[in-house]
Amino acid sequence: MLKKMGEAVARVARKVNETVESGSDTLDLAECKLVSFPIGIYKVLRNVTDQIHLITLANNELKSLTSKFMTTFCQLRELRLEGNFLHRLPNEVSTLQHLKAIDLSRNQFRDFPEQLTTLPALETINLEENNIVGERPWPCGPCASLCLQFRPLPS
Repeated sequence: MLKKMGEAVARVARKVNETVESGSDTLDLAECKLVSFPIGIYKVLRNVTDQIHLITLANNELKSLTSKFMTTFCQLRELRLEGNFLHRLPNEVSTLQHLKAIDLSRNQFRDFPEQLTTLPALETINLEENNIVGERPWPCGPCASLCLQFRPLPS
């Protein structure tokens, strides 16, 4: 078990270093068995956070994201969070003023994340395979033309 944990940590470190060294606009930490966003990554990426436009945290074990994550990566254009255990987003998601697409499919949302309706650039929200109850929310205001991909889990 310790060997697998060590391999997972090494994989995350390798991917973060690749992003920094290549000057990439993408940080891909999909399928890294993360239960939270590693705090040490903020320090390693501190000089390149403004150039990161896509973060993939798909298929991990995340239960939440912190306000620090949202405010640190405020230049994001796309955020891929599918296949986690998220049930809400922090209010600071409103700092993602350039976000065009967010994938929240296959998570634990029971309510539509209303904070997303305040994002002026947002075009796509994927909420497939969540357990959102009640009426289907239709955004209004700046997000009125959103392409919502929304399919609740079968009962």
